[in-house]
Amino acid sequence: MPPGKVLQPVLKMKVDELFLCWLSEAGTQAMLRDCLQRIQAPGRADLGSADAAQPAPLKAPPAPGPAPASTALPLGAAWSPRIGPHVRGTRRSAGTRVVQTKKEEPRPPAASQSIPTFYFPRGRPQGTADTDAIIARIERTFAQFPHERATMEDMGKVAKACGCPLYWKGPLFCAAGGERTGSVSVHKFVAMWRKILQNCHDEATRFVHLLMSPGCGYLVQEDFVPFLQDVVNTHPGLAFLKAASEFHSRYITTVIQRIFYTVNRSWSGRITCAELRRSSFLQNVALLEEEADINQLTEFFSYEHFYVIYCKFWELDTDHDLLIGQQDLARHNDHAISTKMIERVFSGAVTRGRKVQKEGKISYADFVWFLISEEDKKTPTSIEYWFRCMDLDGDGALSMFELEHFYEEQSRRLDCMGIEALPFEDCLCQMLDLVKPQSPGKITLRDLKRCKLANVFFDTFFNIEKYLDHEQKEQVSLLRETETEGPELSDWERYAAEEYDLLVAEEAAGDPWDDGYEAELSPVDQKLSGLRSPLAQRPFFEAPSALGSVHLFDYEGEEELQPS
Repeated sequence: MPPGKVLQPVLKMKVDELFLCWLSEAGTQAMLRDCLQRIQAPGRADLGSADAAQPAPLKAPPAPGPAPASTALPLGAAWSPRIGPHVRGTRRSAGTRVVQTKKEEPRPPAASQSIPTFYFPRGRPQGTADTDAIIARIERTFAQFPHERATMEDMGKVAKACGCPLYWKGPLFCAAGGERTGSVSVHKFVAMWRKILQNCHDEATRFVHLLMSPGCGYLVQEDFVPFLQDVVNTHPGLAFLKAASEFHSRYITTVIQRIFYTVNRSWSGRITCAELRRSSFLQNVALLEEEADINQLTEFFSYEHFYVIYCKFWELDTDHDLLIGQQDLARHNDHAISTKMIERVFSGAVTRGRKVQKEGKISYADFVWFLISEEDKKTPTSIEYWFRCMDLDGDGALSMFELEHFYEEQSRRLDCMGIEALPFEDCLCQMLDLVKPQSPGKITLRDLKRCKLANVFFDTFFNIEKYLDHEQKEQVSLLRETETEGPELSDWERYAAEEYDLLVAEEAAGDPWDDGYEAELSPVDQKLSGLRSPLAQRPFFEAPSALGSVHLFDYEGEEELQPS
């Protein structure tokens, strides 16, 4: 033994030895058998009395080492400091009896069995009887076509047989492989639609499954192109656009950007079933069948809205390469937006996922987001858009330093206009009273979304024209405007309607843009002259044009703008 070490007894080994000796005693075994019989008797009524009278003896494990019989502790030793055997045995067996009784009791049903299923990521499943009835209806519809094959022109009837809105016909045709062969057989279509009915149980999931690429569970921008091209080709409200095929891609790009602007709340560039289910897009798709005037569908499909957006972009795109730089965008609305905010728009803060950094320019698709956000700062997406621009460090909150950074230019521009600007401290107090942030010293996105005057907040820091307009109104009147009841027009819808009337008025007055392209007017104007008829019945103008001054420019040889 090393020096300095003290011998210490191993208490556990001695306790184990004493326990095994006690367990090997005949009295201990008899007591344990008696306790075991009392435990098993309520649960086993079929035990015979012979077995109860003469149970098999319990085998005790051998003691660890040759211990003399005289050294074993007697069960009833009066001098033993331990509790007597019967008391000890009763206590140990009682604990065992409780455990065993619980084990033998019938278990209650699991909690999951009593709670009904409430999460259906692919929609609530329907009965198979409905599926069989739909398939039978589809087969009867295909029986009307030659050789039971449906072309694209026949898919409207097939879509109605499937119980889908009319303008699902394009996605249905493509999902069944019709774009490759020009027609779809009844067997191939039934197999495709039966699989969708078995796996997708609501409209949102089915629509995503029809449009998405194989292996994906979401929609990207390119997935909407065939669907929207069919809308352009067949909707009566867009019949005048057939003669101007070069504008098809522009209209489709505009609608796609508006879809993602409204539906893709995660800014991921991927529309999921949950996002589509929470939006009103599918309801608008169903309205395409009922509404012959495409301009009544202002949320996504309005041609007038496309016309306004594209004309505004064309005014800024001086070289007409479908890309604009910072100087081009700064000219929007007569330089109303500050230079610092224009720089933030081009910084990538709100153009993530697109090729917007190409030579320091943004595309037409990015301009759609910019214009809608600029003209309506009350929607959730527009608030997020400008919040991203103002959040210089990306920490999810607007600090006083960031607010002062943008207000400096506003104050300087007001001084140049001969208008006395409020000191930043006074302006800051007004904005904090307006927003009422939950945390002192910073303004979060949640604070701005909760505030009903987010547009006033943003315009104060980077839009000089709208800031002066707000200053001429009292906050009470601003709040009254936001609290009007009924189906009120949004700021964007109001702006688009006003701008469209101005553009049509200019066209009706024969006052085209003076951009130096007069030599190109003749061929394009002759080509698009038929587009004026849809607007001839507008109440305030006699013979306006649908495309306005867009017809001034020749697009031949120009690369079509692809959705990004």
